[in-house]
Amino acid sequence: MGKKQLPSGKDLIEAGYPYGKATEGIPLGNPDNEWARSNPDVVLYMPGGQGTYVNDNEHFMVFPAPSGEGLMAVWTQSSCEAHGDNHLVMARSGDGISWGEPEYIAGASSDGFGKQASWGFPVVSRKGRIYLFYTKELDVYDNNRQGSGAMGCVYSDDSGAGWMEGDDVPMPASRYDNPDPGIPKNWIVWQPPVRDSKGRFIAGYTLVTSKALVPQPDMWVNADSHSYFMRFENIDDDPAPGDIRITWLPGDDMGLGVPNARHPGISTCQEPSVVLLPDGRLFTVMRTMTGYVYYSVSDDDGLTWRTPEKLGYRDGGEGIMHPLSPCPVYRMDNGLYFILYHNNPGIHGRFSQFKDSWEMNEANFLRNPTYISIGEYKEDALQPIWFGRPYKLFDTDGIAVGPKQTSEIATYTSYLEWKGKRILWYPDRKFYLLGKYLTDGLLEEIRGYDAAMGNDAQADS
Repeated sequence: MGKKQLPSGKDLIEAGYPYGKATEGIPLGNPDNEWARSNPDVVLYMPGGQGTYVNDNEHFMVFPAPSGEGLMAVWTQSSCEAHGDNHLVMARSGDGISWGEPEYIAGASSDGFGKQASWGFPVVSRKGRIYLFYTKELDVYDNNRQGSGAMGCVYSDDSGAGWMEGDDVPMPASRYDNPDPGIPKNWIVWQPPVRDSKGRFIAGYTLVTSKALVPQPDMWVNADSHSYFMRFENIDDDPAPGDIRITWLPGDDMGLGVPNARHPGISTCQEPSVVLLPDGRLFTVMRTMTGYVYYSVSDDDGLTWRTPEKLGYRDGGEGIMHPLSPCPVYRMDNGLYFILYHNNPGIHGRFSQFKDSWEMNEANFLRNPTYISIGEYKEDALQPIWFGRPYKLFDTDGIAVGPKQTSEIATYTSYLEWKGKRILWYPDRKFYLLGKYLTDGLLEEIRGYDAAMGNDAQADS
């Protein structure tokens, strides 16, 4: 869909950066057509048009409407990431292809007034109530405004036609929080929860250590942080938000940590993505500052977890290379799994997350291309999911677009299977919101490539 009709990054550079440049060697693309570069099957949202609000769009989650009438999408929108005007919006579709304009739900207005609502994630009860939880900015904050706050909640009993604001959900203090009880936690949930072996929703979240305990890092990628989990105990009973019971995991309040490669005395272990294994165990993957994805396994519904280990393509195989960027794992209804990652160790061309100082946001140019590997459950293996070779799924060709001027793609995705289609929903450069069908043919192509390359657990160079 239009991919071959667009100029390459080299073409734009040789033409003298006709649309400008993010930095030397990183051209800006034409915002009117760059949406086509990743060859999407669905265009859910495309900013732009004269006089319209041109914005960043991320933390993108699509789910079936409880009414059974189509799909709903919620995401965090802002004028530009970290500019202080995060708000939650929702769009809906009857057929999963044509989407309405986004509607404001909560947070700062597009002109920057009001407190922010960030990183919303939906939970739909068995009775059909939609809860939308988010990081709610308060009058005081700890490390930064968009990542520190209460657990806010709005909810709907009519498939999002109307929203009611509930009380904030209580969050107990952790060993990594500010000792002052008046200062809120630093936390983010980035994926919708999955159901555990007993049918309860469990969501992973990042808990960043308070600056009162560990000084602010030299760069944001080096923040002391751990992976935690929250389990919703009674949400299927449709309680009021203030009456929701959550078990905070793991039980020892240590979280899952991985030493930072540049600062071994701290942990940088973030954004856990969780799937349920056929044997009832939970499997999670996390981004780190090691250049690799790490994983862990719980056999007691998240109460305890194995010490995190480097994720390989299989037991004894090469590690899956990845910068500090989202690396979600999803289970398909056919019993297979897949993981998304960037197949670089935090160094890509002249950009590196390990530099002593950054002239620009190096991460903007490390999060591309995006690869996919198909995984199979291995009952007796140490690592319970083994993955095939990396297959390049999306590539922006190093061309930046949007207010953030980033070339990243498929960060903060979601996945669902609906009406016979497997649909991966992904932001493109945190600007366009798109969908890709993972058809039987595409899965066969990915697995055929894996077989043709020998499936020797080696990553592409």
